[in-house]
Amino acid sequence: MYIIMTDTSANLEPADLKKWEIEDLPLTYMVDGKSPLDSGDAAFDGPAFYAAMRGGAKVVTSQVTPQTYIDAMTPFLKEGKDVLFIGMSSGISGSYNSAQIAANQLREEFPACKIYTIDTLSASLGEGLLVMRAVDALRVALEQGLDLQHGPDGGERRLVLVVKAAENRRSGMSIEENAAEIDKLRHNMCQVFTVDDLKYLRGTGRLSSIKAAVASVLNIKPLLKGDTEGKIVCFEKTRGRKNAIKALAQQYDEMVREPYNQCIGIAHADCTEDAEQLIELLNRNNPPHEIMLVCYEPVTGSHVGPGTLALFFLGSDEFRSR
Repeated sequence: MYIIMTDTSANLEPADLKKWEIEDLPLTYMVDGKSPLDSGDAAFDGPAFYAAMRGGAKVVTSQVTPQTYIDAMTPFLKEGKDVLFIGMSSGISGSYNSAQIAANQLREEFPACKIYTIDTLSASLGEGLLVMRAVDALRVALEQGLDLQHGPDGGERRLVLVVKAAENRRSGMSIEENAAEIDKLRHNMCQVFTVDDLKYLRGTGRLSSIKAAVASVLNIKPLLKGDTEGKIVCFEKTRGRKNAIKALAQQYDEMVREPYNQCIGIAHADCTEDAEQLIELLNRNNPPHEIMLVCYEPVTGSHVGPGTLALFFLGSDEFRSR
């Protein structure tokens, strides 16, 4: 038996995490010097959070320490369970490196257990969809009445995270096969997004103040993506918000592979109407099997800012490198 662990950047709903026994490591943030957890407000209120950002609230995020990962994984390792951790891109956060440090230390302490860490090269639903495809495959196994504890030969059968095309789902994989599948598929996870106000990207150091000011005056909206290293890069510019949304749909039409077999993701930072417009465009030419729509979680959302609209789907591995 092994457990699947991710972090809150995956943007997965608490009900799904609980139902499918996926462990979720919370990423921390502070708003105007106060932590929502300290005030007892554990539930994330997206509209209120992004309204506060629009009003000038200062949001600060922090890198997860190796000790935090050690504390999260140790109880399962003590039970003799292996751990498969699926984390946010190392290209935008140092938290994944902390997970690797923790894993190396824990491998020495628990040599009989297997620990795999996967850098998804993504964030938000780009990370979460990898996990949810596993949930989907697990659901298929349960519907088929397969015993997830014992295989046909009576031996141990591991609870699995299966990451593969929907038309070729399996009922189970070893942790080694599972990690290999995720490592391969992450390069096909396309994430493309546009932001409404460039000042937030400017604050991360990914855009100069001069370029941000000029772009704002000219109403230029950038199209950004995750590159081969999981870093955020600008690869196209459009004039106006409507054209930016159309450009997102165009990227999807050009790069998506077998949309009828996959669930795609849309994350928005309090811009529901824009997200609905994008959904309408996506359904015109290459409607996906399913669309998961979420409000951007606060850690990633604080870096891209209110009004950000992001699209995640499995497509050509050329998307990241072109």
